[in-house]
Amino acid sequence: MATNVSTMIDADRIAQRVRELGAEITRDYAGRNLVLVCVLKGSFVFTSDLARNIDLPMRVEFLGVRSYGEGTKSSGVVQITHDLTKPVEGDDVLIVEDIVDTGLTIAHLLDLLRTRKPASVKVCALLHKPARTRIQVPIDYLGFTIEDKFVVGYGLDWAERYRNLPFIGLVESGS
Repeated sequence: MATNVSTMIDADRIAQRVRELGAEITRDYAGRNLVLVCVLKGSFVFTSDLARNIDLPMRVEFLGVRSYGEGTKSSGVVQITHDLTKPVEGDDVLIVEDIVDTGLTIAHLLDLLRTRKPASVKVCALLHKPARTRIQVPIDYLGFTIEDKFVVGYGLDWAERYRNLPFIGLVESGS
């Protein structure tokens, strides 16, 4: 079975939106102790580009979570695979997520990080898929709202493949 990937959001549109998000975050967090928390693995490309578009001193931390496994549907169970390396107490935390669909992962991460006593915790998501929402969560900075399709590229994967695509794409299966 052959698999093709068609472009949903091209690299230029992503780059433009990331610049806009970086400018908003720069404005909103001026003079504060910002910590970007990159949710691994899917957000590493987005976080990297976003960090370069934020004109502030900041720290980047990584938090590994898994809720998909090898499939294309979230299991609903959030497993921490890599924790932060430094405390965030008193810092302004911005969770950087690739996609918010059910809301379960972000809700879990918000609860987890609030127990660590940061000054604030907000969410920046590249993509939001509202059709799959099970728990409403705040998305303070949002790249794009998309329909209920399984997407890959720009860090997002399907069974650990396609993360390196420079665009957000739709997986199309052929025979």
